[in-house]
Amino acid sequence: MDTRWLQDFITLSELRNFTRAAEARNLSQAAFSRRIQSLENWAGARLIDRSAFPTQLTEAGERFRVAAIELVNQLVEARAGIATVPARNQLRLATSYALATTHLSAWWRDWSAGQQLSCSLQTGNVHDTVSAFTSGTADLLICFHQVAQPLPLDLARYESLMLGTELIRPYASPALIARDGLDLPGSIARPVPLLMYSPSVYFARLIDAAIENAAEPLHGVRLFEAEMSDVLGDMAAQGLGVAWLADSALQRLAAADLQPLANRAWDIEVAILAFRDRSDARPAVDALWQRMRAGIQPA
Repeated sequence: MDTRWLQDFITLSELRNFTRAAEARNLSQAAFSRRIQSLENWAGARLIDRSAFPTQLTEAGERFRVAAIELVNQLVEARAGIATVPARNQLRLATSYALATTHLSAWWRDWSAGQQLSCSLQTGNVHDTVSAFTSGTADLLICFHQVAQPLPLDLARYESLMLGTELIRPYASPALIARDGLDLPGSIARPVPLLMYSPSVYFARLIDAAIENAAEPLHGVRLFEAEMSDVLGDMAAQGLGVAWLADSALQRLAAADLQPLANRAWDIEVAILAFRDRSDARPAVDALWQRMRAGIQPA
């Protein structure tokens, strides 16, 4: 048995959707489905009720889920026990490139003030950062999050703090907007040129969900895909199309001439969450966590 099948199964049991679970595991849906089927063949029982919508576990699947979580946790603990122990005042932080380049410097200034802390930063997409965190190679995870698109994390095991919110809006160059009268949702005769995130990027899931749930259909043509918002922002600034960008991304694109589209129905609000393992008793982790908690503005 491939131990990765267990995490695949746990992710599917939490998200209850093959497509979203495959995206969270950074796999194609076909490859993800084959791995779930391989696990079922190994277990000798059907774990997933594929006739139900949303996806449900069978009775055997519910029993196996408990065992799978326990096995994965044991493997993580065993790995942590033999892995290099970080220095007493060193913190290992996993986050996205977008958050690292917009918010992290100001956060770290406030969180570390007066404390002799060092930080080892890991950046990557959702799959990479969540995997680093759940495998024990990162002490803290900071990421974008939306309830409609949950992360594959066991909330009984991990504690979270909401650090703030972010607005993701469709942007284009003022010249393109003025020239074409550009706005969403476009029309069949004049589809909107779209600059979109690669499927492995968390924002791609949020935008796809917003399009699927919109009150009116989007008429657009996907002209370009990329993982990094900087790339899409630069493309949009060159008048090549519409890109959904976090408002904070405009700090990195200060020289770019970009304007949000007029139709605000396509804006997406996301939370910025920090996670820690409830069982992590390292003083450095707890000290920083308390600083993070103290810095949260009351609602």
